[in-house]
Amino acid sequence: MQRVERQAVIGASPAEVFAYLSDLDRLAEWQSGVTSTRRTSDGEMRVGATAVVTRELMGQRLEAPLTVTEYDPPRRLAIDSEVSGVKAHATLDLDAAEDGDATNVTFAMEIRGSMLTAFMEPMIAGAAGGDIDASLKRLQARFAETRG
Repeated sequence: MQRVERQAVIGASPAEVFAYLSDLDRLAEWQSGVTSTRRTSDGEMRVGATAVVTRELMGQRLEAPLTVTEYDPPRRLAIDSEVSGVKAHATLDLDAAEDGDATNVTFAMEIRGSMLTAFMEPMIAGAAGGDIDASLKRLQARFAETRG
């Protein structure tokens, strides 16, 4: 297993940031590499909600099913996915920053390959780290625009 984790401060309250992050229809707006999202479950966001995302990863276009595995507004969101024998567990942890009107966001991803794909874990984790960095920058820019 490979784990990648990054942190950023986002210029909005945890409730605002969580509402945006947990809207699966907006995933392509902020998550680097995601080109589209299609909800596959009905109703409100909750544990068990599902979607399919189309993403660009290491030069390939992939469709990946997502399942929400943790949903604890406005503190934690976790999503699991599996494509071609590679499992990904993504977590977003939020807490109020010291200045009160900002949010500390920790975005982590655990990559686990099967016996046949384990050798790819370091490459996938490297690409995921770049995507997480870019995603956090998109979030910072999005909330800077709404404040400005």
